[in-house]
Amino acid sequence: GLPELLLHTIDKEPFVIGDLTLIPIQVMHREMPVLGFRIGDFSYVTDLNYISESEKEKIKGSKVLILSALRPQPHPTHLTLNEAIDLATELGVPEVYFTHFSHQIGLHALVEPQLPSFIKMAYDGLRFSIH
Repeated sequence: GLPELLLHTIDKEPFVIGDLTLIPIQVMHREMPVLGFRIGDFSYVTDLNYISESEKEKIKGSKVLILSALRPQPHPTHLTLNEAIDLATELGVPEVYFTHFSHQIGLHALVEPQLPSFIKMAYDGLRFSIH
């Protein structure tokens, strides 16, 4: 009746699962380091309020980025909507989806038209292809 677990520590080094190479991207959630990942041309980075220049370099060149944008107002552990827009613009990823937002972000139908054309609001059931 006891579960058997085999734990694998993930550090900053790339690792392989099946035929996928995952590149860890360390960001900060206030004082706590957390990881996002790059898989090929796709990067997933949420739950952050800071990313270093060296970690930004790991994202550059991606074709799709999932990034958190919690709310318009400042928060001690998350990017605001404007901070996320600025980061997405700086990184130059051509297709960005914001996620990990609170009810304080407002209605998608009102927020999305105000975003740069390369940024969309993610939603339940969203699908896209990465190669």
